Amino acid sequence: MSLEILSTPKAPDAIGPYSHGTRCGDFIFTSGQCPFYPGTGEVEHDVEKATKLVLDNVLAIVEAGGGKLTDIAKVEIFVADLANFGLINKVYADFFGDHKPARYCVQVAALPKGVALEIAATAYLG
Repeated sequence: MSLEILSTPKAPDAIGPYSHGTRCGDFIFTSGQCPFYPGTGEVEHDVEKATKLVLDNVLAIVEAGGGKLTDIAKVEIFVADLANFGLINKVYADFFGDHKPARYCVQVAALPKGVALEIAATAYLG
């Protein structure tokens, strides 16, 4: 089984030596996405807008690998401040609707460029 490196103009450029994601067989693994706007790399600091932007970026990568929202099986969320959990959770619930992937959310000491959150996902296309 070969590994396919994923890239899409619908997600911001990577800020390090990594790809947007990889597809291995029926699995897609996204790299962590921060609230950077595709094309400009501008940072979104409003937590609710940032959460929606990051989820859109993650979905764009899943779609670049041939997947869709309901193929997302697991989501990892890293937040700078768990005090924002309620705001993030509301946007997350609206984004996924009735689809409920497995998830964890942890507070971390710091994130790139001082952003509020970073999200990665695993999708299964089987």
